[in-house]
Amino acid sequence: MSVEPAPAPGARAPALRRRLACLVYEGVLLFGVVMVAGLLFGIVTQQRHALQWHAAFQAFLFAVLGLYFVWFWTHGGQTVAMKTWHIRLVAEAGGPVSRARAAARYVLSWVWFVPALASVEMAGLKGGLPTAAALLAGVVAYALLTRLHPQRQFWHDAVCATRLIDTRAVAAPAR
Repeated sequence: MSVEPAPAPGARAPALRRRLACLVYEGVLLFGVVMVAGLLFGIVTQQRHALQWHAAFQAFLFAVLGLYFVWFWTHGGQTVAMKTWHIRLVAEAGGPVSRARAAARYVLSWVWFVPALASVEMAGLKGGLPTAAALLAGVVAYALLTRLHPQRQFWHDAVCATRLIDTRAVAAPAR
């Protein structure tokens, strides 16, 4: 197991377009994680239809996704999608991220989705199209907030003292 050197504190943030592409790819990969988790939940609870144990299933998925992200972020700073897009999560000083910091980042990262979902619920809108439109608008608005941060980081990264860096920008050590 090789230990990668800590990136320089001045390593630049990846382009917003790459971070959003990574988010989409992460969603594709998480489809499999959610399917396996759903199968396990259904078997353990002997779930007979989708509305049975609905709240418990949502809490279970929240925990499973949290374990997925916290584990990857604390073991190398990259999920599979982040490796593909050459993005790494580091602590503000450039070192590895602690479990507590990774867990806080996971919880706060839901800010991407909560306002959009809450607005759809409060407006009484039904169906997939209004939900998808609200989520898309919320994600784009949240992503554009990076323009207000000096290092172009997301709000939840600023709060958690973490940052995303472009691993292509970090010079490889000479051999």
